Amino acid sequence: MSVSAGLPAKPAVIFIWSNFGPYHIDRLEAAGAALGDTHRVVGIEIAGSSETYAWSRTQQVTAFERVTLFADQTDASIPWWRRFAALTQACFGSRARHVFLCNYDHVDVFLLAGLLRLAFRRVFVMMESKFDDKPRRLWRELLKSAFVLPYHGGIVGGQRSRDYLRFFGFQPGRIEMGYDTVSVDRIRRLASSPPAPDGMTFAQRHFTIVARLVPKKNIAMALDAYARYCAAAGTSARELHICGSGLLESQLRGRARELGLSSAVFHGFVQAPEVARILASTLALILPSTEEQWGLVVNEAVAMGLPILCADNVGARDLLVRTAVNGFIFEPDSPLGLANILLRLANDQDEWRRLAEGSLRLASLADARHFGAAAARLVCGHAGTVASHDPSVVIDASSR
Repeated sequence: MSVSAGLPAKPAVIFIWSNFGPYHIDRLEAAGAALGDTHRVVGIEIAGSSETYAWSRTQQVTAFERVTLFADQTDASIPWWRRFAALTQACFGSRARHVFLCNYDHVDVFLLAGLLRLAFRRVFVMMESKFDDKPRRLWRELLKSAFVLPYHGGIVGGQRSRDYLRFFGFQPGRIEMGYDTVSVDRIRRLASSPPAPDGMTFAQRHFTIVARLVPKKNIAMALDAYARYCAAAGTSARELHICGSGLLESQLRGRARELGLSSAVFHGFVQAPEVARILASTLALILPSTEEQWGLVVNEAVAMGLPILCADNVGARDLLVRTAVNGFIFEPDSPLGLANILLRLANDQDEWRRLAEGSLRLASLADARHFGAAAARLVCGHAGTVASHDPSVVIDASSR
C-alpha cells in the first residue's frame, strides 16, 4: 500500500465474520466512515459463501478493504484448524492493533482471541446472544465465561445482550450497542418506493414473513394464526407472503394446503433487493420466532415504515418495537392472539398509519451508523455525531 507525502500507514482495525452478506457490508462501510480518518478498516470473511444463507456476493465496497480467506469454499466446509491458521496469519500480517471477532464460542475464534490478547492486541467480541434465548445450564455458562476472557469489550445488539455480557463479568463501559444494524439508505434505495405510510395504498398491502424455514422461526404457528384471520376476514383477507427457505419448506407448504390457505405465497429464498421490494408493498411484518437473538428483518421493515408484529423473545423488540407505538408484541404460542392483531390492523387504516409513522420515527435506531460509532468508541474513545440510540429519546423528540 502506498503512503502519501511520507506519512506513516494508518493502523489497521480488523472485523471478522464467516461470510459477508449485505448486513456485514453495511456495518463495515459504516465502520470505515467512522474510523477512516485515523485507521484502515479491514473486513475479513473466512469463506466465499455460506451453507446457511445463499447471499449474492456484493462485489464493490468503498470504505474498507475486503479479504476473503477461502474464496471457493463454504464456511461450514473448512476445518477449524485451517480457519485458525489462516486467521492468525491475516491478523498478524496486517499488524492490526484492534480486532473484532464474531462466534466467540467457536474453538478457532477462542484460540485466535487468546493469541491476540497475549500479543497485546485489543480484542472485541461482536454478539447478539441473550440469556433468555434457550434454557441455560450452569456448567455451560461457566465454560462460556472462559471463552470470553480474552476480550477487552464488545459490541452487542440490544439491552438483553448487554446484560448477558455483564453476566460474564464485562464492565458496562466496555460494552457498546449497535451490532445488529443495517443501512437504512440501502434498504430504501433497493425498495424503489417511499416508506409507509406513503407508497402503495393501504388496501393493496399484504402481510409478510421473512425468515428461514426452520423450527425456531415458528412459521407453523403463524400459518395457524393466519388461517384464523382468513376465517374471520372472509373474502377481504389479505395475502401472506413468506420469504425464506429451509428444511421445513415442504412441510410448511403442505400445512398451508391443509389449511386451505391459497392466499399464502411462498417465495423461497430471496435476495436483498427483492426483500426490500416486497417490504415496500407490505402492511406489517410478522416475526413469530420462539428463539431469535435479534431478527435483522425488523431493521429492514422499520426502515420501510412498517408496523412490526413480533414474538416477545425477538431481540430486536428491545430497541425497535414499542407496543401500540409502532407495532405489537405477542406470545409465540398464541395463534389466536396473533390472529386478532392481524384482523385489527388489516381493518383499521388510521391505526396502521399511526403505527407506520411510529416505525419511521424509530428508523434511525436501525441504521448501521451506530455500529460505526460503537467501533469508534471502542477503538478511539469517540464516535462522532449519530442519532440517539435510545428509543424513548427518538419518540419523545418527535412529539415536541
